[in-house]
Amino acid sequence: MYWSAPGTDATVLLKRGNLAMLETRIFGKNGERERRLKRRFRIEQDVRYKMLYGQRLAESGFGRTSNISSGGVWFSTEVMLTIGMPIELSMSWPVLLNDVCPMKLMIYGCVVRANERGAAVAIERYEFRTQGRAAQPQVAQPAIPQGIEVQLPS
Repeated sequence: MYWSAPGTDATVLLKRGNLAMLETRIFGKNGERERRLKRRFRIEQDVRYKMLYGQRLAESGFGRTSNISSGGVWFSTEVMLTIGMPIELSMSWPVLLNDVCPMKLMIYGCVVRANERGAAVAIERYEFRTQGRAAQPQVAQPAIPQGIEVQLPS
């Protein structure tokens, strides 16, 4: 068995009897084998969270995402969140729909890990929502001051 340095991809040659197999493994910062099954993407965006207790809002706050995959998201929090609680995340998506319309990503899941710096959420479902077109600047119309009589030519 051959190994690579921690924090790198490694191609491992495994010999079992007469059969040699090649396997690619990814190692984390501390040299442990990466256990995540989904590829994570570094997306740093402001996020708003709502923790739900049944149909009631138990807690809400703001944070910032660090990375996200189709299975989970890690984000910073103001306070330590309760593990096992259902949570709703809302964040602006960094890409415009058709290069025009801003979008928002809604994530619904459960807090699976938390510490004083942030929380990990397992995604149960998600949806993209449009936020409408960016507001166009309005051209101000001059106002007619009060008390002045305006006469239009006839």
